[in-house]
Amino acid sequence: MIRVLAAGVVAMIVSIVVGPKFIEFLRRNEFGQHIRAEGPEGHGVKQGTPTMGGLLILVVATGAFLAFSKYKVPALTVLFVTLGCGAIGFLDDFIKLTHRRSLGLRGRWKMLLLALITVGVGFAADHQQLPTTVFIPLVHWNVALSWGWYVLLFLVIAGTANGVNLTDGVDGLGAGTGIIALITFTAISVVTYIRSGNPGGRFDSRLDLAIVGAALIGATIGFLWYNAFPAELIMGDTGAMAIGGALAAMAIFTQTIFLLLFIGGIFAIEALSVIVQVVSFKYYGRRVFLMAPIHHHFEMKAWSETKIMVRFWIITAILCAIGFALFYRDFTFFRH
Repeated sequence: MIRVLAAGVVAMIVSIVVGPKFIEFLRRNEFGQHIRAEGPEGHGVKQGTPTMGGLLILVVATGAFLAFSKYKVPALTVLFVTLGCGAIGFLDDFIKLTHRRSLGLRGRWKMLLLALITVGVGFAADHQQLPTTVFIPLVHWNVALSWGWYVLLFLVIAGTANGVNLTDGVDGLGAGTGIIALITFTAISVVTYIRSGNPGGRFDSRLDLAIVGAALIGATIGFLWYNAFPAELIMGDTGAMAIGGALAAMAIFTQTIFLLLFIGGIFAIEALSVIVQVVSFKYYGRRVFLMAPIHHHFEMKAWSETKIMVRFWIITAILCAIGFALFYRDFTFFRH
């Protein structure tokens, strides 16, 4: 358990200490955010704010994990998905920067690369003999999906990565909600380890999952130190997609995919708001929200960024508490 705490603390301290130098590096190389012209008017002041701050999270979290991990397959796969989704986000950010525009990697290429990541996750899941079922709490149903489970893996990874990316539109929002969700999955990993009655405290994959979760939490807290309003650093798609990928992979390897509906609920709400807006405008010529994703709707209603951030954090905490309560009640063990 000391390894879990150490990974988080070390990642947080390193991230905070290294942050100013990293921000200076980005400024020196003119890696500044490009703001969409159709976005909220108040976002114009963010033009040029150093972006790709997700690199800070990825590098620091990877170093902390490698320093304290015992390199079990589930945790290594979570790291693989995190870095893979972060790499997709980095390509997106890099194209935006080099082409001086707000649109980056095309959607079809993102989906193709996410599909390749899913293939790797599928092999790792088979190696760990994960059941191709989804457990639904309260009713205690084990829904067998057979080959459909692998399609679900893609939907979970792609959906969560893009959901976090859509959420990251207000200073501190993506990082803060991501931290709360990561804390929940890390707690789930720790509780499954404790509940296993592990004889002699033998190190296993559940504790390793907690270490990768703690490393990501610590690194993201350090990033949030500079991302809080007004942001000195923006995580970009690099960080947002990485956090989404990490959450998806942790849900898969803790066998709590259904709980992602709660733990990642705020990201689902953000994504759903975009879908509703697009469908409503395309077929009915009307907008449901003043602007989508939904956090922009509240910006248009003159909510401050800080108010939006804190209220969305509160909603995330409530949803995560519900998810953890369901886990504690009905998910009693972790299958290897």
